[in-house]
Amino acid sequence: MSEHHDHGHAHEGSATMAERVRGLVERLEKKGLVTDAQIEQTIHAFLAHAGPSNGAALVARAWVDPAFKARLLEDANAALDELGIDMSHWARVTLRAAENTERVHNVIVCTLCSCYPIALLGPSPAWYKSAAYRARVVRDPRSVLAEFGVTLDPGIEIRVWDSTAELRYVVIPRRPAGTEALSEAELAALVTRDALIGTARV
Repeated sequence: MSEHHDHGHAHEGSATMAERVRGLVERLEKKGLVTDAQIEQTIHAFLAHAGPSNGAALVARAWVDPAFKARLLEDANAALDELGIDMSHWARVTLRAAENTERVHNVIVCTLCSCYPIALLGPSPAWYKSAAYRARVVRDPRSVLAEFGVTLDPGIEIRVWDSTAELRYVVIPRRPAGTEALSEAELAALVTRDALIGTARV
């Protein structure tokens, strides 16, 4: 199992992330640089284009285009640009794709908060943000995955990728057998948010 914990989350220190964000917004509003309505409008506009369909499209393209998959694994941010998925809200954030294979299964977590590629997966589920998932999937990922219905052979290596404020992950699940005749859009329809996290198979 691979673990990645030595990183600086944005909320380290005396103030929580929510408190820091609230303070920043208040200062911007006092200076007349932004209004609460503008912030809400920006959030709604972002969420309107953020969802697991983006991640599913990424996976489907990787399944049908080996050259694209190679670029995705090399530089996921650039691959998203090719698909026209907007990453502009992710200033300084690097995306990495982790590919599931016959011998390796990947799962993502954020042990200290809930850093998460919203543009690709949509708003994070409650269980992803829970203390139980964040702690247990690192210590005993095989058992946690089994609780999600993903039972893996003992010989399969499980790699747990710990997201940070600067680095996010997306899982590229294995393409199901017997899908050779499906179109790219039909393949994308098979991919779920949980498969992009690594807690489900396609």
